[in-house]
Amino acid sequence: MKKLQMVDLRSQYLSIKDEIDRGIQEVIDSCAFINGPAVQSFQKSLEGYLGVKHVIPCANGTDALQVAMMALNLKPGDEVITTSFTFIATAEVIALLQLTPVLVDVDPGTFNIDPKAIERAITPKTRAIVPVHLFGQTAPMEEIMEIAGKHNLYVIEDNCQAIGSDYFFTDGSKKKSGTIGHIGCTSFFPSKNLGCYGDGGAIFTNDDNLAKQMRVVVNHGMTVRYYHDYVGVNSRLDSIQAAILNVKLPLLDEYAARRRAAADFYDMAFSNHPKLNTPVRYARSSHVFHQYTLVTKNVDRKALIEHLSSKEIPAMIYYPVPLHLQKAYLNPRYKPGDFPVTEHLCETVFSLPMHTELDQEQLTYITQNVLDFLNQ
Repeated sequence: MKKLQMVDLRSQYLSIKDEIDRGIQEVIDSCAFINGPAVQSFQKSLEGYLGVKHVIPCANGTDALQVAMMALNLKPGDEVITTSFTFIATAEVIALLQLTPVLVDVDPGTFNIDPKAIERAITPKTRAIVPVHLFGQTAPMEEIMEIAGKHNLYVIEDNCQAIGSDYFFTDGSKKKSGTIGHIGCTSFFPSKNLGCYGDGGAIFTNDDNLAKQMRVVVNHGMTVRYYHDYVGVNSRLDSIQAAILNVKLPLLDEYAARRRAAADFYDMAFSNHPKLNTPVRYARSSHVFHQYTLVTKNVDRKALIEHLSSKEIPAMIYYPVPLHLQKAYLNPRYKPGDFPVTEHLCETVFSLPMHTELDQEQLTYITQNVLDFLNQ
C-alpha cells in the first residue's frame, strides 16, 4: 500500500507530469515570468469555467480577501460579519485594514455560517458579510444575498476551500461558488482542490467597476505606469504557477468526482455509528470535499488521533481554537460560550486524508483502523 498522506501531491503530479513539465519549461523558455501569456490564458480559462465576467489573479488567497475589501473602500471601524469557525486569514485581513471583525456561529451540520446569526449581528456600522464556503460546500448564499440586499451590504465569498462547487437556487438556476456575491476570493495553495506548486490566488466579480478597481489595487494602486492614484499592494500570480493551473483546471471536475467517491466510501463505513457524525451534504450545494471532517461523540479525540498515527494514518483538526478565542483576536464583546456550535465543533471534529489519489486499499485501511479504535 502507498504511504498515506493528508494530500498526496506527488502521485497527482506524476499522473500529469509531462503536461506540467512542458508548461513550466515554456515559461522558462519565454522568460515571461510575470503577467506572461500563461497568466492571461489561465485568467480567461477560469472566467469561462466559473461563468464570471472578471477574474483578477493575485499572489494568494489572503491577498484576494484583502484586495476585495480595499476595493470596496471600507473605512476603519466599519464592521464585517464572518464566521468564528474558519482559518485565521478570513479575520486577519479585516483586522489588518482596521475594520472590525464581527464573528457569528455556524450551522452544526454543514459547519457554514448561519444566516440567522448574521441577521442578529447587523448594526448601523455593518458594511459587509464574508461567508466562508468551508470544507468544500457553499454556504446558504440565497438567504445571505437576501439579507445583504435588505441591509445594503456587500458580500465577499471566501471560496478558498470550495472552488468548483455548484450552488442551486430555489428557481432552479445554479452558479459556481464564488460568483454569487459582489466579490469571490480563492486560494491556489498546493493542497487546495485547484492548487499550484507555490502560492497563488484569484478574485472574481461580475461588476466592471469593482474589477477595474481591484486590478489597480493589486498593481501598487497604479492606473498608468508610475502614476499611483490609490494605495495598493503588490500581489501577482506568477507565470510558472499559472502554467501549472492551466494544466489542472480542465481536470478540476474530475478531481471533485474522485474526492466525492472517497467521501462516499467514508460515509458508508461510518454511517449510523453511534460515536461519529458524517459530514452533512447541504442539498443546495454540490460538495467538492476539500476536507472530510467528522464530528466525534463521547470519544477521546487525542487518543484516536494518536492511534491513527501509530498506524501511519495522518489526521488533522481543523480548527482547534475558534477565532473569538484566539489570543490575537480576543475582544471583550466575546467570551467562552458565546458560540456554542463553533466551540463544540472545535472540541470534537477531526479530518481524515482527502485527495484525488486515494485508492480502495487505502480507504479500507483508514476506515478499519478508525472503527477498530471506536469499537474497542
